[in-house]
Order: sequence, then C-alpha cells, then structure tokens
Amino acid sequence: MKPFEFISSKPEETIEFSKSLAKLLKAGDVIALEGDLGAGKTTFTKGLALGLEIKKNVNSPTFTIIKEYQGRLPLYHMDVYRVEDSFEDLGFDEYFDGNGVTVVEWAHLIAEQLPEELLTIYLYLGENGSRRLVLEPKGQRYEELCKEILL
Repeated sequence: MKPFEFISSKPEETIEFSKSLAKLLKAGDVIALEGDLGAGKTTFTKGLALGLEIKKNVNSPTFTIIKEYQGRLPLYHMDVYRVEDSFEDLGFDEYFDGNGVTVVEWAHLIAEQLPEELLTIYLYLGENGSRRLVLEPKGQRYEELCKEILL
C-alpha cells in the first residue's frame, strides 16, 4: 500500500494533526516515530497527548526510556535511542499489549520487538520550518486509521 502523507508548515499544524489522530486511537495502538533530531517527534507526541486529554506537559523520555501519562487512555512515550541492546528485555511487549497508546521514538532500534501491526510515521525536515509526515500503516486497523485522518 502507498504511504499516506501530511505536510505541516509549522509546529502548531503538527500538533493539531496528531491531536486529531489521537481522538481515533484506542487501547493497544502502537505508533513508531522516525526522524532526525529536531524533526518533530516530541512535538507530534505532545499533540497526541492533547488529543488523549492528558494535562501534564510531555517531553522526551531520552534518559528514562519510558514515560507514562494518564488521560482518556494512558500514553506510553518511549525514546529508545539510548537502548544499547535491541534484544534486551525491557518489557516493551507489556506496553504494546497494554491498555494505552504506545509511541516509540527511534523505533527502528528495537524493530525485532515491535508488534507486526503498527503505524510508522516518518518526520522529515522541510524548508522554512515545515515538516513532511509520511505515514506507513501495517495492518488493516492502521490503514483504516490513515484513511480516516487523511482522506
């Protein structure tokens, strides 16, 4: 299936997009975020948190690996950039199969542990602060999610 695409000209548009996506998410959904440093992964996650009715400020869990936030659904925000061994058992599957939404920054680093079905979003830096978000759904649930949010 061809990937879906969204262009954001400023951070507020990225937040509004991810906020809208969050309203469609349900327990057990997994979103993998990929992109260079500064591409907007944490900004995207902040919008998800707003859409999940989370009141706490969301920031990158770079040094803690996982941060949990409570809202309409729990949000499990992972930054696996510093995970040294991709096969190390850190209990990721408990989050993926849990009662919340899981967001994984730098997900390719633990590819072997990710569920088969998920939504991968690639964030690319553009000119003048714009971002190109490329959504690659794996599984019917995520294909339908992309269609609903982008078509």
